[in-house]
Amino acid sequence: MKTFHQLIALIALIGATTACNNQPASTTAELAVPVSVNDIKPGSIEKIINTTGTLNATKTTVLKTEMTGKYKLLINPKTRRPFALGDGVESGQVIIQLEDAEYVNSIGLESKKLNLEITDQTMKKQQSLFEKGGVTQLDYRNSEVNYTNAKDAFERANLLLAKMQVRSPFKGVITDIPAITNETQLATGSSVASLMDYSIMTVEVNLPEKYISDVQIDQAVRIMNYTLPNDTLTGKVKELSPAISIETRTFKGVIEVGNPELKLRPGMFAKADIVLAKHDSVIVIPKNIIISGQRGKSVFIVDNGTATEKRITIGFENQNTAEITSGLKKNDRLVIKGFETLKNRSKVKIVK
Repeated sequence: MKTFHQLIALIALIGATTACNNQPASTTAELAVPVSVNDIKPGSIEKIINTTGTLNATKTTVLKTEMTGKYKLLINPKTRRPFALGDGVESGQVIIQLEDAEYVNSIGLESKKLNLEITDQTMKKQQSLFEKGGVTQLDYRNSEVNYTNAKDAFERANLLLAKMQVRSPFKGVITDIPAITNETQLATGSSVASLMDYSIMTVEVNLPEKYISDVQIDQAVRIMNYTLPNDTLTGKVKELSPAISIETRTFKGVIEVGNPELKLRPGMFAKADIVLAKHDSVIVIPKNIIISGQRGKSVFIVDNGTATEKRITIGFENQNTAEITSGLKKNDRLVIKGFETLKNRSKVKIVK
């Protein structure tokens, strides 16, 4: 009988032990969420306007003949071949020469030069004699008149001969040369070349009405072209229209940008960032970590292994970053990765 009771007790003990082992735990340890953090350091941020426009050369011209004559395309001394598209030219450089022997002879440059030398010598001699009392003042003044007439005639002859040369009016680049065979007789007013100076360029932009009080003459501008992603040039606001377009609710501005290495080309599409203001030594964070909710905007910081949600106020912002005017301070450990699943007071584990 005793053995029977012992057996019953043993079965009861085994059953109790099994029940205890199968009972679920009443509490579970909270898992730490892996996150990456950055210590907040003071930085700088700019308030900018993003706009776009087309780059234009500041100087363009079409060279035309002023006289009739036979066409002759000259040799470029830099390339030692006839001037061609893309060649750089200096201000006043002769590109094309017109030839007309009959016209040149009719000008009589040499005789006019000789007459100028003679009248110059005569005037100087008459001046010396007049000072010594050897001639009258009238004789001396007549010699001055003769010299002046000879000088004017010589200068007119040079001007007429200069019309036989087609010169660059400014330093620039040849953008077009019509296919004209040398020795071809050209009429007055024939187009023979096109030039452009794009060492300084302009961009016309249309700016939103709300910025009309913010944009000012001489404000700094950064110019970028999508085909030259690593080259950013600096410019400035040169002109602003005071009028708002009724159709687009924008106002027009002109931006000037230096292009000394000629990296930008006329006709290129450019992105312009007009810098309205800049804040230094402020807290700046990436915009993509800011959480927007019904209670406003927030981010998470980490302190002693716990994530704390911080409500923030935003100041300046641009495409990628935002200035935080309240809610964060220097050296806060800001969560930059893994924040998507966090809740306030979540346990976290910092990983790289």
